[in-house]
Amino acid sequence: MMSIKSALLTLGMTATLLGGPLLASAAQAAEHKVVFQVSENDPGKWNLTLNNAFNVQKVLGKNDTEIEIVAYGPGINMLKMDSVVGNRIDQAEKDGVKVVACENTMHAQKLTKADMLPSIGYVPGGVVEIMKREGEGWAYIRP
Repeated sequence: MMSIKSALLTLGMTATLLGGPLLASAAQAAEHKVVFQVSENDPGKWNLTLNNAFNVQKVLGKNDTEIEIVAYGPGINMLKMDSVVGNRIDQAEKDGVKVVACENTMHAQKLTKADMLPSIGYVPGGVVEIMKREGEGWAYIRP
């Protein structure tokens, strides 16, 4: 006959094996996904976009949203180390917003990762990134 301790241990291991992957995948899948485009060198446009991202998280919940801001063309200037909105971009990243720079634009402007805010990510092409996200069912916003 199995002891209560052994039964509980077996039950716990079974629950972990069966429920663990299901719980992990459910936690990773955000219900709402939105990609924002910023292609203007305008702090006002960046502040608007960051406000929009914050409001999406506030209304729908941080855990239920996946947000990506894609910068290309002149918009990439706000991702440089000397950006006037750099602190807000860093805070957005800490809040779970993914901010990415277009490497095609960086190459054209002769920028390196050392020129950019340390918290951001990179994509080979900003327009292609937006196309991929739309193809995956993400909402597309251009403030």
